[in-house]
Amino acid sequence: MSTTTPESASAVDPGQGRAVTAVQTADWRRSVFALYSSVRRIAASDPAAAHAHWISCRNDLFSSHPASPLLDADRDRFTGLPVSPYDPDWRFELPVHAPAEAKRMDVETGTDGVVPFELLGTVRVPLAGTLDVWRLASYGGGLFVPIKDALAGTRGGTYGGGRYLIDTIKGADLGMSADDGEATLVLDFNFAYNPSCAYDPAWACPLAQAGNTLPVDIPVGERYAG
Repeated sequence: MSTTTPESASAVDPGQGRAVTAVQTADWRRSVFALYSSVRRIAASDPAAAHAHWISCRNDLFSSHPASPLLDADRDRFTGLPVSPYDPDWRFELPVHAPAEAKRMDVETGTDGVVPFELLGTVRVPLAGTLDVWRLASYGGGLFVPIKDALAGTRGGTYGGGRYLIDTIKGADLGMSADDGEATLVLDFNFAYNPSCAYDPAWACPLAQAGNTLPVDIPVGERYAG
C-alpha cells in the first residue's frame, strides 16, 4: 500500500529524484495491472498455466524493475521467488456475505498517512474458515483481502505478517462478479503473495488481522525464505 521508495535518490537533485521515483513506482503498478489482466485471461481456460505465467513475470519484475521491493544485496543473489506448485483444490469462487457488524481498520503507512478500510463482508473458505473482505474507504476505493495461515512465521513456511490474495488498488485480483444481486470473488490461494514489507522494512503494509487469519495450513502460494 505504501509509496515508500525502495531506492534512495540522494545522488540526484531531490526534486528530480522524487519525480524519478514516482514514475518508477507508477510503472511498477502499471506492470502489475497488466500482469493480472493477462493472468485472468489465461486462467479462464488453464489456471495452472496462468500461475506459471504469474511466477515468471513476477520473477522478471523483482529482478529487473527499478521499483522492485528487493534490497540491493538481495537482488544481487535473487534466483526467483519461492512459490509452491499449483494445486487446483485451492481455487474457489465464493460469494461475499454481508458483515454481521460494521468494522473499520485504520492503517498507519507513514508516507501515505492513515489509510482507512471498511469491512465489506466475509467469504467462507471450504474446510478452512472465513475471511474478511475489506473496502478501501478513501479516494479510488478498492478491495483488499489479506490472509494469514497456520504456517505464518514458521521455518520454511509463510510470511509472519501474512500474505495478500486480493489488492485491487494494485490490480491484483483474479476475477469477480456482481450478478443477480450477489457479489462473488475468485480466491485462488496459489496466487497468495508476500507484501513488499516482507522484503524491505522501509515499506509499510497493512497486515492480516484476526478476521483474516485461518487456523489451517495453506501450503500453496508464495513462501517466505527470510
